Amino acid sequence: MNRKQVITLIVAVAVIGGAGLLVYKKRNQSWEASSAQLGGKVVKDFPVNDIEHIRIKQHAGEVNLARKNDVWVVQERNGYPVDFGHVSDFLRKVNDLKMGRAMRVTEKQLGRLELTPPDKGTNSGTLVEFKEKGGKTIALTLGKKDMKEGGGGQFGGGSWPTGRYLMVGNDTKTVGLVSEPFANIEPKPEEWIDKEFFKIENHKSIAVNGPTPTNTWVIAKESTTNEWKLADAKGKEELDTGKASGVTSALSYPSFSDVATTNATPDKTGLDKPTVAKIETFDGFRYDVKLGKKLDDRDDHYMQFAVTGNFPKERTPGKDEKPEDKEKLDKEFKEKLAKHEEKLKTEKALEQWVYIVPKYTMEPLLKSRPELLKEEPKAEEKKEATTTPSSTESKPALPPSPGESLVPKIAPATSAK
Repeated sequence: MNRKQVITLIVAVAVIGGAGLLVYKKRNQSWEASSAQLGGKVVKDFPVNDIEHIRIKQHAGEVNLARKNDVWVVQERNGYPVDFGHVSDFLRKVNDLKMGRAMRVTEKQLGRLELTPPDKGTNSGTLVEFKEKGGKTIALTLGKKDMKEGGGGQFGGGSWPTGRYLMVGNDTKTVGLVSEPFANIEPKPEEWIDKEFFKIENHKSIAVNGPTPTNTWVIAKESTTNEWKLADAKGKEELDTGKASGVTSALSYPSFSDVATTNATPDKTGLDKPTVAKIETFDGFRYDVKLGKKLDDRDDHYMQFAVTGNFPKERTPGKDEKPEDKEKLDKEFKEKLAKHEEKLKTEKALEQWVYIVPKYTMEPLLKSRPELLKEEPKAEEKKEATTTPSSTESKPALPPSPGESLVPKIAPATSAK
């Protein structure tokens, strides 16, 4: 081997060695980055208090949650209030989220983990975008859930999610597995709206005006201790308090499944020709409830309501009221008044929307007039009631004869064999 060949060989070894060292360093840096991610926060310095908009998108749809005047609303539901507990819990989990296992994946492997963009089909990921006040956006892609199989035995088998694959932004180097499955993060507007509703208590009167006289009736009572009466009774009509028991507490715990969207015009919802229920309470509230058509695909109905309140501002002292009791009673009166006014304010804010309510919520107000009345005795029953006792009827027992004991005789016990 001549001198020129030796020099060429030395240069080649140097180049190969340098290239190998570079590859080693890159791999080492990659492992160090993965080790740094392990146990660290997925999103560093997450601005949990400055998020103004959350967009959740899947291939089948999306939902947008926005903060307006410090109130979170669902844009797809005409700005209806969000369940703040749901949103705050989601933001807190993202803020506290730590990487359980960092992963090396390629673009081709994203589909297997369901981390592809939502427009890539049914097995794509759930894109979540958090927008700050200044316009900066932080994006997460929630992928396939990590499932744990049950072991059978005493508590049965089955499986449940214990974590989820995710990616920060669109960088494959940020893919990992976290212990939070985010099981209820879906782009379904009805699952994000606040389900707190109005509530009617201490009923005083209920007047229902339906499409026919059969569905029109009024029941009321004079005080909280009086019985309910049919206010517009005709002839021998009499309220059956047993049948009316569910009606007298109508809408005490109402619920709704969703809020109707902008295309819910009165002619489509049936609220142009509704069944109307006017309910007054002993506390001074008055509710006007309108019930519209039934939805085509289920037994739910369209419904809208309005509420007013008329509360006494001053307390009338009781007769012979002691001075030492006045301060206590005045305080209780003011606290009760404040609660009523707050309840009125909260419920009036809900008047502007049209609701979709399950049938059982409105069912008590859909009862017909005959369903509330006592049934008249049948002709046979009337005849039996007026028939004189027959000769076969038992006669009253005669008094015991003198000397006869009033204690019944007991047969002597027989001896056991």
